[in-house]
Amino acid sequence: MATATTPVGQDQPTKTASPPVVFDFSQPPIIEGFSPQPRAREENFKEKFIRKTKENPFVPIGCLGTAGALIYGLSAFRRGKTRQSQLLMRARIFAQGFTVVAIIVGVAVTALKPKQ
Repeated sequence: MATATTPVGQDQPTKTASPPVVFDFSQPPIIEGFSPQPRAREENFKEKFIRKTKENPFVPIGCLGTAGALIYGLSAFRRGKTRQSQLLMRARIFAQGFTVVAIIVGVAVTALKPKQ
C-alpha cells in the first residue's frame, strides 16, 4: 500500500502578511451598519427613584402601605392588642400582594411598550 505523500505546504494556499490594524482608543470602533448612540448622562439615586416612581407609582405606594401596616401592627402587638395586630398583619399581606402585582403589571407594560 503505497500512499502518495505531498510535501507540507505545496497544496496549501500561501498566506500573505496583512499590515497590522491600528486602533484609535479615543473613538468607538467603526462597525458597518451600526451607529452607536451617545452615552446617556448618569443619573443619581434621587433622579432614578423619581423616574421609576413616575413610571409605576403603585410600587412605592404598596411599599409604604406594607411598611406602615407592619410597623403599626408590631406596635399594636407590643401594646397587647392582639385583635388589631392580627388585622394589621393581614393588611400587611394584602399590601405585599398589591406591591407584587404592581411590579408584575409594571414589568408587563414596560415589555409591551414599543421601543422608541
